[in-house]
Amino acid sequence: MRLRNIPRAESVLNGCKEVVKNASDCRGRWQEVFGNSNPVHIEIGMGKGQFLLTLAEQNKEVNYIGIERYSSVLLRPVEKLQEIRTNPAMQQAYSNIRFLCMDARNITEVFAPGEIDRIYLNFSDPWPKARHAARRLTSREFLARYHEILGNMGAIEFKTDNRLLFNFSVSEVNTSTDFRLEGCTYDLHRDGRMNQGNIMTEYEEKFSSLGNPICKLIARREH
Repeated sequence: MRLRNIPRAESVLNGCKEVVKNASDCRGRWQEVFGNSNPVHIEIGMGKGQFLLTLAEQNKEVNYIGIERYSSVLLRPVEKLQEIRTNPAMQQAYSNIRFLCMDARNITEVFAPGEIDRIYLNFSDPWPKARHAARRLTSREFLARYHEILGNMGAIEFKTDNRLLFNFSVSEVNTSTDFRLEGCTYDLHRDGRMNQGNIMTEYEEKFSSLGNPICKLIARREH
C-alpha cells in the first residue's frame, strides 16, 4: 500500500521533544532518557496512537515507546498528543511516553539486551505472500530480535483479526525455544480472562463492530 506523503510531517516530528532522534545513542540508557527506573514497554506499529496513549495515561509507573516506520504515520499520534496538551491542565501529562520513527528490524540497535519488559503488536501488516513471511512482526526472525531485547520473563502481546496471520503466529511461538505460549484466544471479547483490562485500538473497534472476532496471544520469554 502506498502511503500518502504529508509535507508537514518531518517538521512536526522534529519539533516534538517526545520524538527521540538518534535513538541508537539511547541504547542501554532508556531509563535515563525517561529519568526514572520504571519498566519500559514498546508498541511496534502504533497507528493513530489510541492504544499507547491510553496505556500511558493509565499506568504512569511504566515508560512507553511507540515505534512507527513512516513519518506520515507517526504524525497522527504526535498530533493527537499535542492536541491533548492544548488543555492547560494536561500540558505536563504523558511524561512517560516517547516516539521513534524507525524500521522495527533495527530494534536491537536501539535497545540493549534485557532492556524491554513488554512488547505490544496490534493489527500488524499480515504480509500475506509466503515469500514475505520473514517481514511479519511475529515471524521467527522477529522473535529472535524480541528475545534479545526482552528481559527475563518479558512478554509479547499480539492482537489481530487476521486468522491466517494469527495461526502463523501461534505456530512460530510454539516452534520457538525462546518463548512459550502463555495465553491464546480466537475470540478475545468473549474470553473473560484474556479480555480483562483490554484496551481497544482503532482497528479493533472498527473490525469488532463489523462482527470480526479478535484474536490475541501472549508469548512469554523462556530464558
